[in-house]
Amino acid sequence: MPIDLYYVPGSAPCRGVQLAAALVGVELNLKHTDLMKGEHMTPEFIKMNPQHTVPTIDDNGFYLHESRAIITYLFNKYGKEDSQYPKDAEKRAIVDQRLYFDMGTLYQRFGDYFYPTIFGGQPADPEKLKKLEEALGYFDKMLEGSEYAAGSSITLADASLAASISTIDVVGIVDLSKYQNITSWFNKCKAALPDYEEANNKGALAFKALADHLSKKA
Repeated sequence: MPIDLYYVPGSAPCRGVQLAAALVGVELNLKHTDLMKGEHMTPEFIKMNPQHTVPTIDDNGFYLHESRAIITYLFNKYGKEDSQYPKDAEKRAIVDQRLYFDMGTLYQRFGDYFYPTIFGGQPADPEKLKKLEEALGYFDKMLEGSEYAAGSSITLADASLAASISTIDVVGIVDLSKYQNITSWFNKCKAALPDYEEANNKGALAFKALADHLSKKA
């Protein structure tokens, strides 16, 4: 049975799960969850996820939320290619570090800067933009001499980070061409991640359309 993914197309964490599922070879049954209509606040949804966030999965009665936990779960249960999430402790630790860096630093700083202006109508904070640019500098340094985010092979970390970087790229708040390693890596990811267009790019463009619409209303 396919795994139900409760998601929003524009959400980078949701798209990271979709990219990882395609990489691992897992079929998802996509369930668009309309947050504006409160579909994430129903008793049925809260039973699956008391935090009422997306993405959330229902794998035949096993419920899980938080995108990076979902990403590693999909591999741990269904993955076949060791290179995507290596058993070797040190190699796996690098993949995990990249995933946690994405969650706690890179995407967090993007949200800290961008979301208050788009969703809250607040003026842009140049100090928060500097923090985002600092995080991009960190990632660019991590990629030195590395074809992919965690080494010479594509891994789960690339799926999550590609969703985040594509979101930063599509809204145009930072000139990513300043980061040569990120630019090279991102181009490789777009070619190497299975189903990139459907799993990620269409949703990134949907996020941009929403951001453009909200900025015009402000």
